[in-house]
Amino acid sequence: MRSVSEEIKTESHDPSVPEAYSQFMRTGWGDRELDLPPHPVAAYAAARRERLVESFPGERLVLPAGGYKVRSNDTNYRFRPDTAHTYFTGNQTSDAVLVVEDGRSILYARPRSSRETDEFFRDREYGELWAGRRPSARELSDSLGIEVRHVDQLAQDLTGPAPTKTRVHRGISAHVDRLVPGDAALDADLARVVSEMRLVKDDWEVGQLQEACDITALGFEDSVREWPRVLEFGERWIEGTFFRRARAMGNDLGYDSIVGGGSHATTLHWIDNTGPIVPGQLVLLDMGVEGRNLYTADVTRTLPVDGTFTPLQRDLYDLVLAAQEAGIAAVRPGAPWAATHDAAMTVLAHGLADLGLLPVPVEEALSPDSKIYRRWTLHGTSHMLGMDVHDCGAASTAAYTEGTLAQGMVLTVEPGLYFQEDDLLVPEELRGIGIRIEDDILVTADGSQNLSSTLPRTSSDVEEWMGALIR
Repeated sequence: MRSVSEEIKTESHDPSVPEAYSQFMRTGWGDRELDLPPHPVAAYAAARRERLVESFPGERLVLPAGGYKVRSNDTNYRFRPDTAHTYFTGNQTSDAVLVVEDGRSILYARPRSSRETDEFFRDREYGELWAGRRPSARELSDSLGIEVRHVDQLAQDLTGPAPTKTRVHRGISAHVDRLVPGDAALDADLARVVSEMRLVKDDWEVGQLQEACDITALGFEDSVREWPRVLEFGERWIEGTFFRRARAMGNDLGYDSIVGGGSHATTLHWIDNTGPIVPGQLVLLDMGVEGRNLYTADVTRTLPVDGTFTPLQRDLYDLVLAAQEAGIAAVRPGAPWAATHDAAMTVLAHGLADLGLLPVPVEEALSPDSKIYRRWTLHGTSHMLGMDVHDCGAASTAAYTEGTLAQGMVLTVEPGLYFQEDDLLVPEELRGIGIRIEDDILVTADGSQNLSSTLPRTSSDVEEWMGALIR
């Protein structure tokens, strides 16, 4: 982050700017302010800030949005604001900082380029002619329902008289981290609280997640419709096809897509997506759209490349589906977080025993002192979902993994079986097969709702769905 008084960001290959040109560029421009309606999240964000203040009365809380990150030399990654900052403001512009103090909230932001400097026509990061129009301070304030000041004022305000405690959401902005001396315990507690506040979603958030799931389903359909191209170009084609839908209807991908054909499906986070899609094999697709208000879906389907499962593939797929069904059935208010995982793993462990793979009785394999069945399952069954694909990451174990489910929580249920291609403890015909089925589940008053249910899950429904899409 830098102030407008600092040198604007140009590159060595940019042409020089004579003073006459500079002066000429500062004249003759019309100015316009847009009348922006209130953002739909504004009222929710204000209520969230009120709850945040209740957790830290009389303290100063600082939550930055973050800034640009270099991808290569002089090119940046597309900006995505920090989740906590946007959760409490709705703001998605770079370099902004939310400061909450004595019940008052101020958004320090970098507004649109000024015509009084060369920034608007020369600066590669913030110049309007280079990077596009940024909202004005008034536009931001009108839309988000919050007082807005220029970010250049932040340093002065933060170094002035302070309350007894200042907490910073650290690791987001190096500039902000330098401005305020750190207190590891205070800052960690702020990170914990802002994560735990997101555990239960309000109605608006549930709607955003439902929209992300619906767009994600369209992206899966797009991918299958282009199956002839998939067979020609492999994993890359699915990745690109899904990304097109994510950008057209959402903000971006919620995470790098996992397109695992054949044995690549046994690599849990296979994101290279460089392999072929081979007839006779399976392909695992773990993909999610991030909506325009930054809520993301996280859905996995495992598809037969031929459109029809072989008998062995169907048996394994149906085993994973049975485990997922057991996990979803365990989702209800008041249930322990671990209940979903335990239910799914019990089904998988018994299935592995039926396959003759467990070297000990299934009860022993399931015991906390053993869990050797995990050789072929590897990961947990669930994680929280929201603005981050692995949401609420700084929440305490007591509130999260050792806590209980509550109405309004959204979690994934995603058991899987993975037989590595060099695993000598499984029959050869199993080696290189990976299967995962994942859906996004809302905890309701009396059970759960599958937000991604429009995508088929049973083996027969998957085959019928693929057959209808592939022409």
